[in-house]
Amino acid sequence: MATSTDYVTQSAASQSQATHSAGEKRKAGMEAIEDIVYGSAAGVIGKYIEYPFDTVKVRLQSQPDHLPLRYHGPLDCFRQSIRADGFLGLYRGISAPLVGAAAETSSLFFFERLGRETVYASGLYARDTVLPLPALWFTGAFSGTFTSFVLTPIELVKCKIQVPAPSTGGIRQQPPGVLSVIKDVYKHDGFRGFWHGQMGTFLREAGGCAAWFGSKETTTKLFYVLNERGIKTQAEKDVLRTESLPLWQQAIAGASAGMSYNFLFFPADTIKSRMQTTAVGGTAVKKTFMQEGRALWHQHGLRGMYRGCGITVLRSAPSSAFIFMVYDGLKKYFPL
Repeated sequence: MATSTDYVTQSAASQSQATHSAGEKRKAGMEAIEDIVYGSAAGVIGKYIEYPFDTVKVRLQSQPDHLPLRYHGPLDCFRQSIRADGFLGLYRGISAPLVGAAAETSSLFFFERLGRETVYASGLYARDTVLPLPALWFTGAFSGTFTSFVLTPIELVKCKIQVPAPSTGGIRQQPPGVLSVIKDVYKHDGFRGFWHGQMGTFLREAGGCAAWFGSKETTTKLFYVLNERGIKTQAEKDVLRTESLPLWQQAIAGASAGMSYNFLFFPADTIKSRMQTTAVGGTAVKKTFMQEGRALWHQHGLRGMYRGCGITVLRSAPSSAFIFMVYDGLKKYFPL
C-alpha cells in the first residue's frame, strides 16, 4: 500500500521531470534561434566577400551554345564586366542574394541541427555521445535537401539579374531589377516557375552540404588529433577537445568545406544556372535538367560542365572560412 511519503516522492519526481523537459525545450528553442540569427549574419558577411566572383561564375556558365564564347576565362570576364559596368556592376542584384544568403546559411545550420536530432531519435547513438563522421556527412545531406527548396526561387531571381543585359540595335538595355524579374516570372510561369532548376539546386545542395559540413568536421577532428600529439594524459586530451581550435585552423577547416562543396557538384550548379538564365515568356523553350545537361555535354563536354569552377572554388575558400568563424564565434561569445 502506498504511503503519503510515496505520493510526495512521486510528485516531486514528476515535477523534476517536467522541469527538466521544459528546460530541454527552452534550450532547443534558443539553439534554433541562434541558428537563424547567427547563421543569417554569417551568410550576409560571406556573400559580400564572394558576390563579385559569383557574378563572374554565372556569366561564364550561362554563355549560349550556338554562339562564340563571349568570355575566354574568369579574368577576361572580370575585365569586360568592369569595363562595361564598373566594379560596382559586379554587385548588381546583390539585394536578393543577401536575403538568399541569410536564408540559406540560417537554413543550413537549422536543418543540420534537425538532422542531428533525427539521428539521435533513431536510437543509433546516445544523445551524450559525439556523432561519428559518417553521421555528420548524413546530417549535412539532410540539411541541404530541405535548404534547396528555400534557395531555388532566390537563386533564380539572382541569376536572371546577373547575366549581361541584351543589346538592341547597338543600344544596351537597362538590366532588370528584382521586382521586375519577380513580376515577369510570375506573369509567364506562375508560382511554380520560381522553382525552375530545382533538380540542380537539390543535387548541388544535398551532395554539396554533405561535403560542406562533413569536410569541416573531418578537418576539425584531424586538427584535434594533431594538436593532441605530445599530450600523454587522457584528462589533458579531454580538456583540449573542449577548447576552440586556433583561428588559423578554424579558417582552414572552413575553407576546406567551401572548396569541397563547390568542386564536387559543380556540374549540377552549371546546369541549374543555364536553366535559370533562360529568357521568360515569348518563344523561349524551357529545358528539363536532363535536356539542358545533354545539350551542354554534346556542345562542350566535361569542360563545359566545369566552366567557371576555378574561380568559384577560389572565392569559396575565404567565404566559407568566414561563415564558420563568424557563426561559431557568435555562438561561443554571445549565447542566447
